[in-house]
Amino acid sequence: MRIAYVQMNCEFGKVKNNTGKAVNLLHTHDADLFVLPELFTSGYIFTNFTELLNLSEEIPDGPTCKLLTELCSEKNCLIVAGIPETYEGNYYNSAVLVGSQGVLLQYRKTHLFCDEKKWFKPGDTGFNVKEINGVRFGIMICFDWIFPESARTLALKGADIICHPANLVLPYCQKAMITRSLENGIFSITANRIGTEKRGSMELTFTGASQILDIKGNVLHQAGVIEEGVGIVEVNPLQARNKDVTTHNNLMGDRRTEWYNLGT
Repeated sequence: MRIAYVQMNCEFGKVKNNTGKAVNLLHTHDADLFVLPELFTSGYIFTNFTELLNLSEEIPDGPTCKLLTELCSEKNCLIVAGIPETYEGNYYNSAVLVGSQGVLLQYRKTHLFCDEKKWFKPGDTGFNVKEINGVRFGIMICFDWIFPESARTLALKGADIICHPANLVLPYCQKAMITRSLENGIFSITANRIGTEKRGSMELTFTGASQILDIKGNVLHQAGVIEEGVGIVEVNPLQARNKDVTTHNNLMGDRRTEWYNLGT
């Protein structure tokens, strides 16, 4: 299976430009799975709820989901992408796994970062896994990385590949995801933004360095910190089903959950 990250700069509020850029990047590459950044349609720094209302979409019936569905049908691929979602008067930092049939898995970000808490409700979907053509996919978004429970929950539910749309500004995630992949025996794809976004009193510079990791935490492909592009590697996702560390140790089988209950 050929899996890919898409690293791009996103302009705030320029949905047509952002989606067009993503489509152009995908059109020039062939992969079975592409992962796009968090909030790739809208940009990141909201300053009021009117912006959020105008830039958010319904899932699965919004224009971006429809566009991605058409693209998946055309390219015979899967796409994971982060978009702002509106639902029953609330807003969520969401991501979707899309195929030629439409949205196959929807995730709402569990752990909101910094000013996201002003605009979005904490996600209520939980961490779920979708099996497609024998491969099991899970999604987490950006700051979810800092909570080991995020990736562990997906691994316990059987995920082979974690798809991780991101708008990273802290310098730690790429290294931390090495541990997340290793400790769970799972492939991971972090698709990050580049560039600087300045709105109001806030200015953020995104760290780039999108990456694909294998089940041992090895970096199979990593982008630079300033360029847009697509990174593709070929993997056997079923390698993630083997959780043996040695002939006597298994990542999941050796867990002693009776000693892990620390309360809530």
